Amino acid sequence: MKNLTAIARAFFCIGIAGIGVLQFYYKGFRPVMVPLWPSWLPGMLTCAYILSTIFILFSLFILLNRKAKDCALLLGGIFLLFLVVAQIPYMLIVYPYPWHLGSWTDPLKVLALSGSAFVVAGSYSSRVTRDNAMMKVLAAIIPYGKVFFGIMLLLFGIDHFLYVQFVSTLVPDWIGNIVFWSDLAGVALIGTGLSIILNIKRRLVCMLAGIMLFIWVIVLHIPRSIGHPEIADKANEMTSVFEAILFSGVAFLIAIENDNRRNRR
Repeated sequence: MKNLTAIARAFFCIGIAGIGVLQFYYKGFRPVMVPLWPSWLPGMLTCAYILSTIFILFSLFILLNRKAKDCALLLGGIFLLFLVVAQIPYMLIVYPYPWHLGSWTDPLKVLALSGSAFVVAGSYSSRVTRDNAMMKVLAAIIPYGKVFFGIMLLLFGIDHFLYVQFVSTLVPDWIGNIVFWSDLAGVALIGTGLSIILNIKRRLVCMLAGIMLFIWVIVLHIPRSIGHPEIADKANEMTSVFEAILFSGVAFLIAIENDNRRNRR
């Protein structure tokens, strides 16, 4: 499983670095990081560029296994910070319909991105190189990373049934029976989320989920990013490409978590 671990980590790095590159190209935070932040606030572009640089550099460090665990932990902390100071306040104070589950797509993605980084950190045997209180707190969150990821999958699966008409539009027409495939994807996401949270057949289910998410990259997200310029104008669909690659890798890491733990003994 060593090769699969390396591939899964690479998927994570591709996703993180891709979000960073998009923020440079489109000169600002991706909505998944900061929702509709007022452009008049000073220093926001600089902050976006700094964050993008961190994303790209940390991804390279993880790929090259240079203080990889530290970098993954810090990424997990960064995403949690953005969830608490940007996404949740926006939803509760600014957004007019916070009771709609579908409106929480970006906050749930940030939660999952944070969890994903903690899952990656947990895949390394080395201890953190910075022995300070902050790193110890972040390291203590590692066991909950997979739960963060599972919560997103579970609630996204429920979305498939609450918003059937919208979700069905995401299924390519050439597949046919779009409502059936939308419902099947919803069942798969709910099942995967519950499997992760409750630790029921986690290895098998997460392995299948990783394959499913990667297939979605090929047949759904990449074609949509190319074929829907009205959506891709601000690279929202391209962001989804990188997110799906990242989440696919994390599903694989959760699937082989016990193998990695045994290998470290």
